[in-house]
Amino acid sequence: MRKIIVGIFNQDMDPIFIHCDNQSYIKLFENTIFHDMSKHIDITYNHLRYCMKSRIMMFQYIPAKEKDVDILTKTLSRGKFEFHRCRIGVVQNPFLAKMKC
Repeated sequence: MRKIIVGIFNQDMDPIFIHCDNQSYIKLFENTIFHDMSKHIDITYNHLRYCMKSRIMMFQYIPAKEKDVDILTKTLSRGKFEFHRCRIGVVQNPFLAKMKC
């Protein structure tokens, strides 16, 4: 999709940032030395290294406490739910609050 957009509009795009809470995963792709312990991810490793060198995508560390995807994938306490709900921009619907749904 990215190649199509760049080809049609003939302009460069900013890199896509992938948020990850696994620092060792990020360091694996930033490091140019291929480790023996990571042989099983050879194809994925090479493709992601190419994307990072080409600045198509970049990995960015985000602490586990700040992962907004948790609201969609985990059972959260009310406080954490409201924190993540506010961060992704979802607001309470006052119409539903009046109807007590």
